[in-house]
Amino acid sequence: VQLAASGGGSVQAVGSLRLSCAASGFAFSEDSIGWFRQAPGKGREGVAALVPEHHPTYADSVKGRFTISKDNAKNILYLQMNNLKPEDTALYSCAHDSRPKSAFADYAGRGLNWYEYHHWGLGTQVTVST
Repeated sequence: VQLAASGGGSVQAVGSLRLSCAASGFAFSEDSIGWFRQAPGKGREGVAALVPEHHPTYADSVKGRFTISKDNAKNILYLQMNNLKPEDTALYSCAHDSRPKSAFADYAGRGLNWYEYHHWGLGTQVTVST
């Protein structure tokens, strides 16, 4: 499994960025994948996830501003981030959960717990200034 995030940068508040995560080595169209972030001195936070058989899920702090999507033909996961705030500043990473699709039939979670994921890509830095 390989995951490579890109698209980060420096932007002023209320600006936008789109992150991309190129993925390979697993069933991209079927597996659970998500975006996480970690700010300096803070723990890893789930941002958004695409869990099989579920609607996209988002952290409350980004709901209405961020949109997760994927292109199954290109094996790319996206995170469109609008109306960025300084508190969105963090290192953003994409992650893959290797459990089979069948494991999510009765899944009651949101896919935003980092410990549920098995593969991680190097992150891309997002810095939002006032």
